[in-house]
Amino acid sequence: MSMWQRISLIFRSKANKALDRAEDPRETLDYSYQRQLDLLAKVRRGVADVATSRKRVELQVNQLTAQSDKLQKQAEQAITVGREDLAREALTRKSGLTNQITDLKAQQTQLQGEEEKLTLAQQRLSAKVESFRTRKETIKATYTAAEAQTKINEAMSGIGEEMGDVGMAIQRAEDKTAQMQARAGAIDELIASGALEDASQLNQGDDIARELEAMSSQTDVEAELARLKSGSQPEAIEAGDGDILADEPETQTQTSGESKDSK
Repeated sequence: MSMWQRISLIFRSKANKALDRAEDPRETLDYSYQRQLDLLAKVRRGVADVATSRKRVELQVNQLTAQSDKLQKQAEQAITVGREDLAREALTRKSGLTNQITDLKAQQTQLQGEEEKLTLAQQRLSAKVESFRTRKETIKATYTAAEAQTKINEAMSGIGEEMGDVGMAIQRAEDKTAQMQARAGAIDELIASGALEDASQLNQGDDIARELEAMSSQTDVEAELARLKSGSQPEAIEAGDGDILADEPETQTQTSGESKDSK
């Protein structure tokens, strides 16, 4: 199979599927019924046209027959008065009218037959159309009821397109909820086992530690201040720059030594 044939086959199959989805049997039935009504109307117009033609021919036959009778009377009168030539002329005209009347009567008979056939066809077609209309309405009502029942069943069973989407949304929500619950449970277990510390407890511990350190520093400052007030001095205080400050007795000792040397 060539590429073009495959493409054509795919296109026809998809088009057929799309048409099948779009087709509504009720619309198809209504369209068929309308076509039958149009056909019945054409048949009725045909019957009316044939009847009109037959009537026209009938009028022509009546007119020609009246003329023929008149010519017959004229020929008789001409014979009475001894005018054989006039009588011959009248009879000649009558003969021509007689041929026309014969042809028109044959045509009238033919039209009469066609009218009867069309009338019979009209009656039969009318009966079929009426039967089709009754069947059409029955099928439409049955299809509508089946369609409604199908939608109700789909809604109840949840297999409809919309209900299917709702079901999928509910399933996704349930999955996400279960995943979130599992994650929360896992975090609780890690905190309980000590593998993961609680951030709030960590922050609280830091605050307590800072507060204790502040209190300890304040205590040291107060103790040092009290010692200075009592007159006790430390041996050496280390300055911030790393220098060692000697206490007062050591300074006095160095001063005495220098005095002795000078003496």
